[in-house]
Amino acid sequence: MKEAAVLKALAALSQANRLRLFRSLVTAGHAGATPTGIGRRLKVSPATLSFHLKELTHAGLITQERSGRNLIYRADYAHMAELLAYLTENCCQGDSCDAAATRARKC
Repeated sequence: MKEAAVLKALAALSQANRLRLFRSLVTAGHAGATPTGIGRRLKVSPATLSFHLKELTHAGLITQERSGRNLIYRADYAHMAELLAYLTENCCQGDSCDAAATRARKC
């Protein structure tokens, strides 16, 4: 993953509503969710939700698909995995990264 894409994704997630929105779509799984369902669950107005959905889509973190009259939004798990891989590429300088080992080292 290129650094520019990482920065765009992290910038999109650095806003509280977008982070909650993304986590909600991750939880929704491959079925995804409609804007109406997301708005109700997160208690976000339609205009605000639309703006945040656009930002997350632009960052490549979510996808949009039309299903009849509805739009279905889903987390882009492949993009999320690439972002996590980038962030953990040189994790723990080659040592074990499990929580117990990290506490024992007191990094």
